[in-house]
Amino acid sequence: MTAFPEIEKIRYEGPGSRNPFAFRYYDENEVVEGKSMKDHLRFSVVYWHTMRGGGADPFGPATAVRPWEDGTDSVENAINRVRVFFEIVEKLGAPYYAFHDRDVAPEGKTLSESNANLDRVVAALKEEQQRTGIKLLWGTANLFSNPRFMHGAATSCNADAFAYAASQVKKAMEATLELGGEGYVFWGGREGYQCLWNTDMKREIDHLARFMHMAVDYAKEIGFTGQFYFEPKPKEPTKHQYDFDAAACINFLRCYGLEDHIKLNLETNHATLAGHTMQHEIEYAGSQGFLGSIDANTGDLLLGWDTDQFPTDIYLTTQCMHAILKYGGLNPGGVNFDAKVRRESFEPIDLLHAHIGGMDAFARGLKIAAAIRADGRLAEIVRDRYASWDSGLGAEIEAGKHDFKSLEAAMLAQGEITPNKSGRQEMIENLINTYL
Repeated sequence: MTAFPEIEKIRYEGPGSRNPFAFRYYDENEVVEGKSMKDHLRFSVVYWHTMRGGGADPFGPATAVRPWEDGTDSVENAINRVRVFFEIVEKLGAPYYAFHDRDVAPEGKTLSESNANLDRVVAALKEEQQRTGIKLLWGTANLFSNPRFMHGAATSCNADAFAYAASQVKKAMEATLELGGEGYVFWGGREGYQCLWNTDMKREIDHLARFMHMAVDYAKEIGFTGQFYFEPKPKEPTKHQYDFDAAACINFLRCYGLEDHIKLNLETNHATLAGHTMQHEIEYAGSQGFLGSIDANTGDLLLGWDTDQFPTDIYLTTQCMHAILKYGGLNPGGVNFDAKVRRESFEPIDLLHAHIGGMDAFARGLKIAAAIRADGRLAEIVRDRYASWDSGLGAEIEAGKHDFKSLEAAMLAQGEITPNKSGRQEMIENLINTYL
C-alpha cells in the first residue's frame, strides 16, 4: 500500500511543461561546470518538517491531514511513518535525507526506553535505505523540545541536563554511524540565554566547547568519520544564542581548538534573523574555509520569526549557488530542505508540490550562477575594482613588505590617494537581471 498511489516518480520534462508533478529545471543528469546537477545539489529531504510538522502555531492546533498516522506515539506508528517518508523521497528522486533522533522515534519514559525505541526505528530506516538507495546526509539530536532542556543542553546551568544531552548525542551519533550518515549537526536550539543577570556566559560557552570536544573524541572511538557541522542561529527560542551567525560560530570554533573538526551548516532563515543575507553567510563561511552544508528555506520578510518556507525566489537561489560554486561546492554537505508547508497547505500532496518547487528553484539558480561565471563580466568588474592591489603599493602591502612608517612615507611623498572608482552597484544589479 502506498500513500501516493496516483503519483509516479517526478521526472524532468523541461521549462515548457505544465505538469505540476514534473521538474521544469532539475535534470539530475545535466552537467553544469563538469558535474551533474545531482552531484552539485545533493538534495536532502528532512524528516522533522516533512513527517512531523502538523501545521500548529501559537494561535491554533495542527491542521495537516496525514492519513498514514494512527493517532498514537507508538513505535509501530513511527515505523509505518518511515515507509511513507521514503516513498516521498523516492518519488522526488532526492538522494539524501536528514533527521533528529526524536523525530523518527518516540521518546520513552526512560533514556533506556528511548534508546530502544530509536534502535527499532533505525532498523526500519536502514531497510528503506537499502531498498531505495537513498542515503543519510546527516543526523542530529533534538536537545530543545523536552522540558529538561529549558535552560539549554550543553550550556545548561544543570549539570544533569548536560549529562543527559551527552547521552542523547552519543546515541544519535551511533545511529548516524549505523545508517552510514555522511555528517552530524550540532544545533542546540536553547544554547543561549534569556536574561544575563542570571547567566554565567563564559562558563556556558566553555561547557559547549567541552561538549563538542567530547563528541569529536567519541567519533574517533567508534570510527565515525563523517563531517561535523555547527548551525548558526541568532535567536528563537532564546533571546540570544551563542551560535549567532557564521562569524560567531567560526570565532568559537577557533577559540576552542575545534576548527579542524567542524564546519558550518548554514540556513537562509537563520541568516535573515541575524540581519544578514544567505549570500553573506555563505561568502563569509567559504572565505574562512568553513562552508559545509546548507539548509534550504526562506523566511517572510513581513514576519519576525523563523517561518521555514520553501525557497522559490530565483534571485535567492542564484546568490546561494554563485557563492557555493565560488568556494568549490558542497561535499560532503548538501542542499537540505529544512522547510515546511504552510499551515493552510494541509493536504499530503502539498508536500510534493513544495519540494518540486524548491528543487526546481535551486536547479535554476545553479544554471544561472554557472552562466554568470562562464560569461565572466561580473568577475571582470570585481577584478577591476581591486586592481590597485595587483601591482605597485597594493601588491607590496599584500606581500608584507610595508608597515605603518613606510606607508606614511609613501603617502607623504604622494600627497593624496589615486581617484576612487564608482562601485557601479546599479549597473551590476542590472547585469545580474539579464541572466534571470
